[in-house]
Amino acid sequence: MALTDTAIRNAKPKEKPYKVADSLGLYLLVNPRGSKLWRVKYRMSGVERKLALGAYPEITLAEARAARDVARRQLAHAVDPNVAKRQARIEASMRAENSFASVAEELIAKREKEGVSPRTLEKYRWLLKLLSSEFGRRPVAEINPAELLHELKHHERRGRFETAKRLRSFASRVFRYAAATARAERDPAQMLLGALIQPRVKHFAAITDAVAFGGLLRAIEDYEGDPAVMHALRLTPHLFQRPGELRQMEWAEINFEKAIWTLPPEKMKMRQPHAVPLSRQALGILESMRGLTGKGKYVFPSVRTRSRPISENTVTAALRRMGYTKEQMTAHGFRTSASSLLNESGKWNPDAIERALAHMVSGEIRRIYNQSAYWAERVEMAQWWSDYLCRLRDGGNVSFGHEGDDSE
Repeated sequence: MALTDTAIRNAKPKEKPYKVADSLGLYLLVNPRGSKLWRVKYRMSGVERKLALGAYPEITLAEARAARDVARRQLAHAVDPNVAKRQARIEASMRAENSFASVAEELIAKREKEGVSPRTLEKYRWLLKLLSSEFGRRPVAEINPAELLHELKHHERRGRFETAKRLRSFASRVFRYAAATARAERDPAQMLLGALIQPRVKHFAAITDAVAFGGLLRAIEDYEGDPAVMHALRLTPHLFQRPGELRQMEWAEINFEKAIWTLPPEKMKMRQPHAVPLSRQALGILESMRGLTGKGKYVFPSVRTRSRPISENTVTAALRRMGYTKEQMTAHGFRTSASSLLNESGKWNPDAIERALAHMVSGEIRRIYNQSAYWAERVEMAQWWSDYLCRLRDGGNVSFGHEGDDSE
């Protein structure tokens, strides 16, 4: 007689386990402690075997009968239901191991071993965190373009155009890596190129008028605060490197005898080593700082701990305290100021200026050539630039034709 839900509920535990039969090999095993477990009895190659289907009431009577019927169809095709169940469990485990999050973490670990900067790795993990709520546990091969686009559009609707763009780019990296390691067949993010709103290019505010820039230099000279901030602020216009590169400057990178600051590739945006010639003025600022922090790692350590450099926004924050708004000047803007005034001077080869700014030059041969051929010109340009800054700071002649040999 077939089972009913009422009969199942009324099946009380006894001192020993007992079976309550349904039909076609399905039965309920009632244990002394009250658990009720579905089982299917079948024969394979003449040997009697049992297939566990789960517990009641989590698995209902109808669901148990449906699972029994699946097992009977497998038997009809000479497939052992227990073997099929084990294979399904293995495949589910593999899908979990091949989830979007696990593949992304593997990619990030790979990039870390390849020398990617900590800042870039931090950005990767932030982007992964944003994508994980929706896709983290999903098998990477099962994510389709439509659902990825839906998630990216969610950020667009909130005005986060740059974030949406970065998320698509990062997701594409993960999918390409999954395809390269035989865990996916395609990159759905690639199909979304052109589907997102392109964010406006962000231009960093900068002062490019020589007279106004001289006023900024005088304000910097009068600035008072933490010595690390004061010296970093004074050195920034002379070297005009990226704020993140300057704040992480280490004493081990400075060669006072050769007057060179050498940055390793992992610290550079373009992942290429970069050498910066140091003018007499720049060396003077560094010599002054060496007496304060020369025994530590960083030239400009944080006021809280010498094991870390000053924070990312320190120089910009100092500019704000000096009265310069974000529409007037930023720490990154010193690069624009230098590029504009150096090019305006007409004294220097534009390629030498680009190399001084550590901009990537297209073409491997041309890049190697620029690193060597323009070094002498860059050394001369570094000293001319510092001398020119001193004239601007002191309110002297701002014309490029005027020669001088001012010093700090």
